[in-house]
Amino acid sequence: MPVIRVEMLAGRTDEQKRTFAREVTKLACETFNCKPDTLHVVFSEIPRNSWATAGTLQSDKS
Repeated sequence: MPVIRVEMLAGRTDEQKRTFAREVTKLACETFNCKPDTLHVVFSEIPRNSWATAGTLQSDKS
């Protein structure tokens, strides 16, 4: 049961996540030789004030 975890800043649309899940499932199943119903994609959306890059919160960037 492969699990693919995606951590990203909050704000992507459901349609973007649907498309990503569909496409990554296709590729992973081809690569891992598994059935689509055994592969899971989990999205973790992080608020901008909980993610920092180079010491700066994303919420502080314009």
